[in-house]
Amino acid sequence: MSEKDVIKTTKTPVTVDMIYNGLLVLGLKQGDLVLVHSSLSNLGWVCGGAQAVLLALMESVGEEGTIAMPSHSGDWSDPINWQHPPVPKEWVPIIRENMPAFDKDMTPTRGIGKVAELFRTLPDVMRSDHPLLSFSAWGKMAEDITSSHPLVPQMGITSPLGALYRNNAKILLLGVGFDTCTSFHLAETLIENIPRESSGTSIKVEGKRQWVKFEDDNYESGDFDKLGKDFEQSHKLNKYKIGNADCRLFSMREAVNFAKAWIPSNRRL
Repeated sequence: MSEKDVIKTTKTPVTVDMIYNGLLVLGLKQGDLVLVHSSLSNLGWVCGGAQAVLLALMESVGEEGTIAMPSHSGDWSDPINWQHPPVPKEWVPIIRENMPAFDKDMTPTRGIGKVAELFRTLPDVMRSDHPLLSFSAWGKMAEDITSSHPLVPQMGITSPLGALYRNNAKILLLGVGFDTCTSFHLAETLIENIPRESSGTSIKVEGKRQWVKFEDDNYESGDFDKLGKDFEQSHKLNKYKIGNADCRLFSMREAVNFAKAWIPSNRRL
């Protein structure tokens, strides 16, 4: 959506205070640990853009709280699997040979929005080491959340998602739907018979850039919207509209446990 279209759909500018007060109504509190998925444009025209959203979030959880966000870098995935858009097949070996090694301080995010991209650049934010599916965190538990992230399983119990799950994090969907809820991927890693797929990426090995191949679960999000709606029907979620955006706050542990039971019953494995 263009900025002109966002302005047309916004009755009044969305401010830091409006976002902060909305987060309070949702139930976000001082000291909370929260995993945030967001869409800046869906909030409406925000005075201060992504910076305003981050200021409101940080004020909501305070110095004793922790904010985490995905900082995924899909551009560092195997080009043979790219679909949006695909690249010519003859490009694939060139990309594999020349893709710079992932650098958690430099490598940009892809497809997860302006708020998450700005968040990962802040001086007090830590980022996990995974070249494809890293997470960033700010606050009291930032190091605990980001310190462990093995190459595989990318979304497993030893990843930042696992740390968030163990510490009973909340999930905030700020103007986005359940299709963005990466925590459901953690449930996939806890289920037997999930299909596997081969992939690759560019990292540093003993100080040298290297293309590495690996195999992991074939993470699937196509049914996450249906999964989330079924979860919402049977569990308590806090819901509130901030600006133009429908927002939800709920327990990560409850969501993952529900998904672990739902997926084998509703997805052909």
